[in-house]
Amino acid sequence: MKKKIALLPGDGIGPEVVTSAVAVLKETAAQFRHEFEFETALIGGIAIDEKNNPLPKETVDVCKSADAILLGAVGGPKWDQNPPELRPEKGLLAIRKQLDLFANIRPVKVFDSLSEASPLKQDHINGVDFVIVRELTGGLYFGEPSERYTDEEGKEAAVDTLLYTKEEIVRVLKEAFDMALTRRKKVTSVDKANVLASSKLWRDAVEEVASQYPDVEFEHMLVDNAAMQLIYKPAQFDVIVTENMFGDILSDEASMITGSLGMLPSASLSSTGLHLYEPIHGSAPDIAGQNVANPLATILSAASLLRTSFALEEEAAAIEEAVETVLASGKRTKDLSAKEGTYQTTEDITHAVVDALKQNVKTIV
Repeated sequence: MKKKIALLPGDGIGPEVVTSAVAVLKETAAQFRHEFEFETALIGGIAIDEKNNPLPKETVDVCKSADAILLGAVGGPKWDQNPPELRPEKGLLAIRKQLDLFANIRPVKVFDSLSEASPLKQDHINGVDFVIVRELTGGLYFGEPSERYTDEEGKEAAVDTLLYTKEEIVRVLKEAFDMALTRRKKVTSVDKANVLASSKLWRDAVEEVASQYPDVEFEHMLVDNAAMQLIYKPAQFDVIVTENMFGDILSDEASMITGSLGMLPSASLSSTGLHLYEPIHGSAPDIAGQNVANPLATILSAASLLRTSFALEEEAAAIEEAVETVLASGKRTKDLSAKEGTYQTTEDITHAVVDALKQNVKTIV
């Protein structure tokens, strides 16, 4: 198989973890006799520095000419004082809109060998294996108006607009219910329907979509209760579906069940079939360039890319098995190591995953 992958390393530790994922993808290609072509483009802060635009047109062109996209991370304090249109995060929001990346998929699974890294008690995390499906192109992050202003009395104020159409809600709900059919057949829809009109529309849409999936159990849950239940009893969940901001917050909370943001991959799905894959962590500028970042979330995102975009299940499973092998051997990056000086570097972990691939997979002739 010959495929083209667009690389958007971005800022901070983004280039480091993307480099790690590319090394694993290249080894996977060698083991399974595929050919992956990579093309790198700018996004975020580095794009502002070089092109005065957080998402240059040439980056969008590179993405649209690819079969899949792998992104690192964007942002950092260097650009905090920039005007709103020149903030790195604008690049992320823009690419989601331009490529119609409407559904963000974030799996949350506890690796047995990492259970000690979780801040939760062992009996709370046993059996945790769920997915958060987050709507990605609507809600507060995209509503207009969204601005700071001075009112008629000279007082400073700000406004953000939370806007959803029923069509936007229904399409992400269908992704969640379809996913549940392949898992344990349970969907938890998270909203704030006791307060927000948008959540009342969301809840009505859930009822309508759920009627089309008689084999899937579903429930409504208010977001404040969901935040509590994620810590109290996370194993109860199978597929969680929610709107943009709630999903952003809950998925970061859920990451701590596994012990680190550095362990969770994600996929952003489009209506066209051109999907984007990225770790859920940020750019971590405080550790950038120190060779201590955890590359496993990005490596697992690459596995998701192979499975979802290229239908390469065996290859994706081989990467995931290699990651499990490395973790079972006791190797840890700094974010997962309890003792100073006992951790492996970014490069160490990357080489270990590549070596595990070589050992676990017989080259296909």
